[in-house]
Amino acid sequence: MRLILVGPPGAGKGSQAKLISEKYHIPNVSTGAMFRKAMGEQTPMGQKAKLYVDRGDLVPDDVTVGLVAERLQEEDCKNGYILDGFPRNTFQADSLTELLKSWNQGLDHVLNISSSDEMVISRLTGRRSCPRCGAIYHLANKPPQRDMLCDNCSNDLVQRNDDREETVVNRLQVYKKQTEPLLKYYREQGLLRNINGEQSIAEVFVDICQVLEGKR
Repeated sequence: MRLILVGPPGAGKGSQAKLISEKYHIPNVSTGAMFRKAMGEQTPMGQKAKLYVDRGDLVPDDVTVGLVAERLQEEDCKNGYILDGFPRNTFQADSLTELLKSWNQGLDHVLNISSSDEMVISRLTGRRSCPRCGAIYHLANKPPQRDMLCDNCSNDLVQRNDDREETVVNRLQVYKKQTEPLLKYYREQGLLRNINGEQSIAEVFVDICQVLEGKR
């Protein structure tokens, strides 16, 4: 099962990718996680990516496509995968299509988890993370037990630069300009499946499972 998750930042793609991975035993290939790891290790690619991420801009296509192509050839992807955060535009989508054709493969579904701008801004600006252990909290929906301290390691929580309101607004503008055309691209291929991302995490997952199991 080869899947793509699309939708605006903050729509819950990461949460759903984790649930899908656990139930269907396929890896979650998240470009965001790959870039954060590279940035944390301050590799040359990570340092380059950080310049864009901190502004809320997208990492250049050549860096992203090359990274994903290498990842999909790893052993754990042989029976399928979930692409979370890739492709972000039609150039990347074309690159992926050609790559899969060269491997005699294709996609099964493209899941579009939709959400309003207001919901996205609320979700992302309220998010806080632990720089030590990576735990993620939300001031409204999942607050830490102690004010601004991680439940796991008691480290101070921080707001990532790409979760600040001005950056989130910029990310939404970039998404609408570059990524929304993917919906048309995959709709024309008969692969697009629309999911209401403003429901609870559990309700969204039920809808996704129905799609993957051919029940809707």
